Amino acid sequence: MMNIIERGANLKDFLLQKYFDASNNLPSWIITSCVMALTLAVLISQYIPIVPKKVADLQVLGYQLNKFGYSLIAVVLFYLIKTTLGFIFYQSIGDGKKWMVFYFTSTKFYFVLSFLLIILCVTHYYFPIDRNKMFLYYLFFFSFVFIFKVFFYLFHKNNVLPEKWYYKFLYICTLQIAPLLLLWKVLFF
Repeated sequence: MMNIIERGANLKDFLLQKYFDASNNLPSWIITSCVMALTLAVLISQYIPIVPKKVADLQVLGYQLNKFGYSLIAVVLFYLIKTTLGFIFYQSIGDGKKWMVFYFTSTKFYFVLSFLLIILCVTHYYFPIDRNKMFLYYLFFFSFVFIFKVFFYLFHKNNVLPEKWYYKFLYICTLQIAPLLLLWKVLFF
């Protein structure tokens, strides 16, 4: 992605570039989202207790979903629904042009987070760790990331969230907290 889409930019240039100087924002966002969804599914698939019976009974050509497939589909659907609702939200409040700045800014956040997730995946699968104890650390890590992301969006210099405070509150509650609780329920209950 850095060589072809970002035209040979190094990591520092990519993370510090301004919206108006950037090119190929949509492909970068799509690639970063795919890496993020894949690594998150790899990491959390080991903690899913079971694949629900209704999902396990669905078979295509004799194949059925395992825990990784189920978590990958759940995470991908989570991000697709969240992105669609975010786009509709920005269009409905009249900030449609701010949507492109929002996904440009969120690409930088998720790019760094995907690197951290890759490190966690390598640590999780290739080093002898207590997986039960690590689950608690993962919960703390993802809680911190969630809170940091909200503050990152609130105080970023690009002003990615709507100007009015009640739209910010609406965005955080309905497009940050509610989908996360739904994903938790789909995966772990």
